[in-house]
Amino acid sequence: MRKVLGRGKYDEFMADALAGNSSPTTWEYSPAPETVPVVIPDQTQLYVGGKFVEPRSKKWFATINPATEVTLSQIADGDASDVDAAVSAARKALKPWEKLPASERAKYLYRIARRIQERARELAILESMDGGKPIKESRDVDIPLAAQHFFHHAGWCDKLRYAMPGTREPRPVGVCGQIIPWNFPLLMAAWKLAPALACGNTVVLKPAETTSLTAMRLAEILQECELPPGVVNIVTGAGATGKALVDHAGVDKIAFTGSTEVGKQIAKACAARGTRLTLELGGKSANIIFADAAIDQAIEGIVQGIWFNQGHVCCAGSRLFVEESILPEVTRKLEMRMKTLRVGDPLDKNTDIGAINSKQQLTIIERYIAAGSNEGCTVWQPSEQALPAKGYWCRPTFMTGVQPAHIVAREEIFGPVLAVMSFRTPEEAISRANNSPYGLAAGIWTEKGSKMFDVARRLQAGVVWCNTYNQFDATSPFGGFKESGFGREGGMQGLAAYLSE
Repeated sequence: MRKVLGRGKYDEFMADALAGNSSPTTWEYSPAPETVPVVIPDQTQLYVGGKFVEPRSKKWFATINPATEVTLSQIADGDASDVDAAVSAARKALKPWEKLPASERAKYLYRIARRIQERARELAILESMDGGKPIKESRDVDIPLAAQHFFHHAGWCDKLRYAMPGTREPRPVGVCGQIIPWNFPLLMAAWKLAPALACGNTVVLKPAETTSLTAMRLAEILQECELPPGVVNIVTGAGATGKALVDHAGVDKIAFTGSTEVGKQIAKACAARGTRLTLELGGKSANIIFADAAIDQAIEGIVQGIWFNQGHVCCAGSRLFVEESILPEVTRKLEMRMKTLRVGDPLDKNTDIGAINSKQQLTIIERYIAAGSNEGCTVWQPSEQALPAKGYWCRPTFMTGVQPAHIVAREEIFGPVLAVMSFRTPEEAISRANNSPYGLAAGIWTEKGSKMFDVARRLQAGVVWCNTYNQFDATSPFGGFKESGFGREGGMQGLAAYLSE
């Protein structure tokens, strides 16, 4: 069975989905009659050695649209033998890819970037359906940044000696295993693939199990661009698939983005074998607002910092520190702004907050909200807006009366939940911001440049935004300290992680 979702059919489909009548078979979505429909296959395959192949495990698992709870497709569940085949293909392709003139490698990356742009509408729709994020974020942030990373790193292919000063001819690390999370599926794939390929490495990529569809669509793009077989291999699966990749003796480097708990396990495994490793893990980032800040601008920064992508952001500004004298004003304006946010259908261009990625993650978020209430925090949510009957939904939330010892102030929630605290002096703000096992990012809001730079210098965070938040660029390194991981991605520092002398 196949459903075509044009402009006049989408409401009908949503009604069927919410009633539980939609078939989990191949169907299409087209946002307008003049656009090419997005076709989702009944089953996906693995991408190994330049070909789409059946998983040797002969197993598949469902990927769910979190906004409707409808099965989109059955995802191939790769096992250790599939990982082994992918690593072998990457090893076979390594020397020819490394020896290819840098200008020729760059051409492939440019082609990939252009093809991502050409298929941007399709990729954005697929990303929102599979992950639950609002289409305006997929369309305006994720897909353009994914293309940007390939464009940027294409330009670096013949300039790698500048990324490693003192090294006349830097060489690639080798076969790289890359494991990406579910919050920015295509962007994280580009974030990791582009620098690795620019440096002459070959790759085995393992997407997150809940959001594998755009990675497999990227495999189509790689094939269309005639990337040499084996340079990039994509093996989908769950945790066991990722473990098989981490444990494989033929992998020279692991790059992982995900939870701190899993990152620690990967670090232990790589240390035992001496495998190179970069980790980008969790965060509990501080967003600090001083009394001299432009309050309305800061409010927009808070919204961007915590409710962007439903709070599914490792560097989300989930701890808000407000100078005591302006706390009532900030709280009042934050409540008013929160009430304007629209929660609902991710494919509606007017939606601000989409669906939580999975039922499991929604349960975790709800548990933290209950914990904050039980600890005496005041929970603020816009209750006027009705939520859809099906799907995984959480209203934007902030809590006041939070103390540093409260669980919502200490642990990463990875959802649209903000803990609000106050401070009296810059020293107190810095001390409280640094009082965390994490050190990924931070934000500062002030009109005084000297204060801005002084506070930024003293914060234990890999990225510090000043009078803005959640701004990313391929030219800038990203990464953290402490339990937020080590190593950098993006910029020259990110390239160096994929090079050796």
